[in-house]
Amino acid sequence: MVDAAVRPTAASAPEAGIDVARVNELLMGTWAHTRREARELIKDPAFWRDDSLGKDEHRERVLTQLHLLVENNAVHRAFPKAFGGEEDNGANIAGFEELVAADPSLQIKSGVQWGLFGGAVLQLGTEEHHKRWLPGIMDLSIPGAFAMTEIGHGSDVAAVGTTATYDPQTEEFVINTPFRAATKEYLGNAALHGIAATVFAQLITNGVNHGVHCFYVPLRGEDGEDLPGIGREDDGLKGGLNGIDNGRLSFDHVRVPRTNLLNKYGDVAADGTYTSPIDSPGRRFFTMLGTLVQGRVSLDGASSWASALGLHIAITYATQRRQFDGADGQETVLMDYGKHQRRLLPRLATTYAQIFAHDEFLQKFDGVFSGRTDTPEDREDLETLAAALKPLSTWHALDTLQEAREACGGAGFMFENRLVGLRADLDIYATFEGDNNILLQLVGKRLLTDYARQFKGKDAAALAKYAVGQTADRVFHGAGLRALGQAVADLGSTARSVENGLRAEQQHELLTERVQQMVADIAGRLRPAGKDKALGEKLFNQNQAELIEAARAHGELLQWEAFTDAVNAIEDESTRQVMTWLRDLFGLTLIEKHLAWHLINGRLSTQRAAAVSSYIGRLCHRLRPHVLELVGAFGFEPEHVRAPIASGIEQQRQDEARAHYAALAASGEAPISEKELRKQAKQKQA
Repeated sequence: MVDAAVRPTAASAPEAGIDVARVNELLMGTWAHTRREARELIKDPAFWRDDSLGKDEHRERVLTQLHLLVENNAVHRAFPKAFGGEEDNGANIAGFEELVAADPSLQIKSGVQWGLFGGAVLQLGTEEHHKRWLPGIMDLSIPGAFAMTEIGHGSDVAAVGTTATYDPQTEEFVINTPFRAATKEYLGNAALHGIAATVFAQLITNGVNHGVHCFYVPLRGEDGEDLPGIGREDDGLKGGLNGIDNGRLSFDHVRVPRTNLLNKYGDVAADGTYTSPIDSPGRRFFTMLGTLVQGRVSLDGASSWASALGLHIAITYATQRRQFDGADGQETVLMDYGKHQRRLLPRLATTYAQIFAHDEFLQKFDGVFSGRTDTPEDREDLETLAAALKPLSTWHALDTLQEAREACGGAGFMFENRLVGLRADLDIYATFEGDNNILLQLVGKRLLTDYARQFKGKDAAALAKYAVGQTADRVFHGAGLRALGQAVADLGSTARSVENGLRAEQQHELLTERVQQMVADIAGRLRPAGKDKALGEKLFNQNQAELIEAARAHGELLQWEAFTDAVNAIEDESTRQVMTWLRDLFGLTLIEKHLAWHLINGRLSTQRAAAVSSYIGRLCHRLRPHVLELVGAFGFEPEHVRAPIASGIEQQRQDEARAHYAALAASGEAPISEKELRKQAKQKQA
């Protein structure tokens, strides 16, 4: 927790300041060197999105950019050293995330080629597969697609319809699309550039379906023509990411050698016998999918940095653009309006929280994938983290980029200022690599499982004791006794009590208790089902929305804790003070968002709840003098921003206008306003 001795006041805000370099170091995180290396690379205009290009030209430009990444050794970090890689999984993700500032299409197409397609071969294949295909994947002589999603099954991968039936006579798998809904859909590299695909299909041998496995399937021959049985369709123009050639693939009894099965977790012998090092089909399936979690990791980071870029543009503009006369006769800077601060600064605080949480997430990912902390428990934790954080950051990016666009008015709607393009490109982030609501449902199920583990093996006496404790908790909170105590304490100065009573410890308590109470309530409502599956399904469906909300609250708690860890790592008192205000703004914004829950459950008094919003306004006012430092700490340079309204041109326009009116007034030739003329006339009559 933050040192209790730090008690900033509103009056001290202007004197405080932040060490921008230190905050930038914290934001860049564990792989700061790689991030800076990637940002230096994309200063080259060859990597920038060209807004004048149509779909087809944009696709070809992005393919060319991928070749440039290969030439600059920017794609090899995760691959084995034996093939010229670095075996640095965390650095690999960090580097790819930074490409979002160049062009999100470049970031995602890179992820398809080297993270998904290449990652499937690397993580699901064996050494023989690595030798055969990784060199070509790395140098882009084998561009490929990742064929998992189907038109009829997106997030429900276990139910895909594509089949891979083993033929022992020829020692081949027959890959087949039995119906239209089993067509592989939305695949990057599928429409044009891919010459192979990693295809997920139901493995059938000796009449037994062993579940979903991954197969390496060539799509084109050396003559550049699609191989027999390969069906390929172009998805065409999309809502965003039009630099990627998304398309559909179908297979009409396409035969591939038995050895094209990526067989790390399941193999088929020449005679059709199936073997696996993992006995449980369910655990085997989730283990295979877990090796591909890096897509969700990278989306979490890229979305957070896209939000940072949008806020850099909008806040920079807001400190220069003026609108409406103020009390001093000068037009007021947008950032000085309380509503404008309320629109942008809580989102800035949330973006900081997400970036800090992402670095801890990336550390966890690197530990698992490097083998340092690769246990079933660690993998389960990693998958839960991915499912908790990716939804929050992708939703936040859409919300932030839209609000940033509106905050910039008509200028924000101009494509050259980046905001509408980023918003369109990131739209799909909310549903690919796992639909956000379904991912949060997975988190909710994990929370329920962990909750149930508390009672495993407990005797009746222990359960009774817990039940009594729950009753006491209900009486204490449900009857509003805590809230009553707060109300009494607040009789002096509600504003002061909120400032002193909702600091780090109280924020953490409120956020934690909300998750715990929500999970406990849901578990209690599900308990009557027992082993009755039909009733269990009915009760689960009735509580699905609440479960997803509990999972979201869990993710928000993780972000708050990561932000607090970052604050505690700051030694400079002034920097820590400003960062504490920003963390408090994040925490209180979460509390404000769920005020109804805190009131209903007796966690806050009505007096304190009513004062939360006004205190958020005070925090925004405190942070106003530091907004340029806070967005400056993101470390974006002009080549990354590339938005005219954030280039200083607006300040030049405003200075020119003010200089014009000042010179006109000094010349004595300034026309008098009708309003002033009437005022003078009245004075003469008087």
